[in-house]
Parts: sequence; structure tokens; C-alpha cells
Amino acid sequence: MGDRLFKRNLKEVIERRNKLQSYSSVEKEIINQIRTETDKQNIDNISRTKAYLLYFDRNREIPWAFLASMVSRNAGWNMTDLEGKWFPQILNAYYRRCLFMSYERANWLIFNDAFPQLLLYEITKERGESLFHLSKAFAISTFIESEWEIFLSGEDQERLMISQIINEQHIIQKPVIEHPFYKKQVFTSTIYKLQDWFHFSSVLFPVIKGELYGFSVHDFRKVSKRIELGTKLAQLLFHPKYYPSFYQFAITTEHTGSRLDYEQYVYPTKKRDTPFLRTTFPIIRHHIENQKDWYPLSNVKRRWYNRSLNLNKENIEMTSWYEHKQKQLQLGITLEHTFKQWQLH
Repeated sequence: MGDRLFKRNLKEVIERRNKLQSYSSVEKEIINQIRTETDKQNIDNISRTKAYLLYFDRNREIPWAFLASMVSRNAGWNMTDLEGKWFPQILNAYYRRCLFMSYERANWLIFNDAFPQLLLYEITKERGESLFHLSKAFAISTFIESEWEIFLSGEDQERLMISQIINEQHIIQKPVIEHPFYKKQVFTSTIYKLQDWFHFSSVLFPVIKGELYGFSVHDFRKVSKRIELGTKLAQLLFHPKYYPSFYQFAITTEHTGSRLDYEQYVYPTKKRDTPFLRTTFPIIRHHIENQKDWYPLSNVKRRWYNRSLNLNKENIEMTSWYEHKQKQLQLGITLEHTFKQWQLH
């Protein structure tokens, strides 16, 4: 894991941050430029998804950006499910709103933290000198600032990608997963637990040939489980056998938020049963106050950097699994809806 190098960089980062910092006029301009661009792209799930992909196209050495774009697509599909054909039959409007806000808040927080890092790197590359001493201005964690410095000195792309996964999952842990409102209304609700137990949720990487790849999501509340999932997804996404097909899907398929984005390839005759995201949800204005560095309060585990994963088609090809789970879910909703209607009469 390069513990010695990390500890040395971390010590330098902390010492630098403890000094009274004043920024030059040029640095202030860069900070304002990054804040403006981040706010511009952090409007909604559609803008975030596109921004990550465009960034990856400009900076292929930062694979996390493509991973973030593909995971963001999944978040959009989960959002529009809430106002599609099926979920309104079983979930009331208040609970659907709470679920939407949990997706939206988590996605906004990750982008608000990650995109300034990405832009700092892009400007660093252009100028030929590290600008990560400006990280404090964006409340970027000491952990990931240290990891960026390691990357700049040796360009270990995979290590940086895993570190970015670790960082962003910690970014949402307390403000969303452990937040009293979301914890009560979403993550400890009976409906959420049932979905978790039956593995209805998944992160999917489609291809235009009509196949779906990915992993089902379980124990989403645990930061360690999300990091392990993120690492598996990264190794799948960039596997030499599959990456070209995933990238082809991403650049040829407009992200609308509707599951028809990929279901059109899997089931060519299927009609749309989830709406467009931008015709369904309003723009949410987020705020963040007193953002603290998560790293001094957490323990980064060595096993999170385990890069060995045995990918075989039986484990990752999810087309049949997806069809089966969709039928299960729709049957369950139909029965529940019918039972409710019968009780009313």
C-alpha cells in the first residue's frame, strides 16, 4: 500500500494545512474558477453523469471518472423508478420523496467533493506543477490529498482509483447513511430492509449488444461493503474484455435517467415504464456547513486495496438475473396493490 510514502505525504499535508494560509491572486482566481465550474456541473444527476464522462475523455489516466459516470447512471435509473409504472403502486409519495433525496444528496455530496479534485489535477497537468496545496479551500480530505500527491509522483492509477472510492464512500457516510433523518425514513425502514434482503438492487453496466453486467447491492449502509462493491465494479468496468463495450454504450447512449436507456437494447420491443429524469424531478438546491475531514475519525483498511478479483461470466453477467428480479418485483407489487384495493372494498 506504500504506507511509508503515504505517511510522509500525510505529515506534509497536515503541516501545510496547520500553517496560516493566504492565497495569491492567481490562486484565488483558480479557486473561484473551480467552484464556479463545480456548481455549474453539479445541477442534477444528468449533468453530473455527463461531466464525469467528459472529464474521463480528457484525462484517460483518471479511470475513477468513468466509474463515477457509470455508477451515476445507475443512480438516475433508481431515481426515475420511484415515479415509474410500478413503485407508486406500493410506495407513498412521502417515502418516494425521501428515497429520491437520499440518492440526490449522496450524488451531490460526492460530486461536490470529487470534481474540485479532478479540476485541480487537470490544471496541475496543464501548468506542470501541483496545485493540491489548494485542497483545503474545498474541504478535501487530508487522506485523498495525500493520495493525489502519491499519484503525481508515480502515477499508480489503480491505487488512486481505489483511494477515490474509499474517500467518496466516507464522504456520504455521516451526512446521508448515518444522518438521523435518512437513517429513520429510509435505511432502517421495513421496505428498504426487504429490498436489501432479497437483493432487488444492483449496479448495472449495459452493452449495446443487449447484455447486462454488474453486481447486486447488499448491506449498502456499511461503508466497507460499498468500498468492496466499488472496487469490484472498477475491476469489471476496466477489464480488457469488457471495457470497450461499456465505453461504447456510454458514448453512444444519451443518459436520460429512464431505464429504457439500456432496456431498449435488452428488450427491443419494450415500452417505456420509467420517465425522463428532468421531466420528473425539480432542481434541488443543496447546502453544506461545517464539513469536517472524515480521515482522522476513520480507519482505512489494507484489504480495501486488494486488487485481485476473479471475474467469470457466471458471476458478472446479469441479464437473466435482472429479468428474473424485475418479474419478482413486479409480481410482488401487483399482488400487494391488489390486496390493498381488495381491503378498500
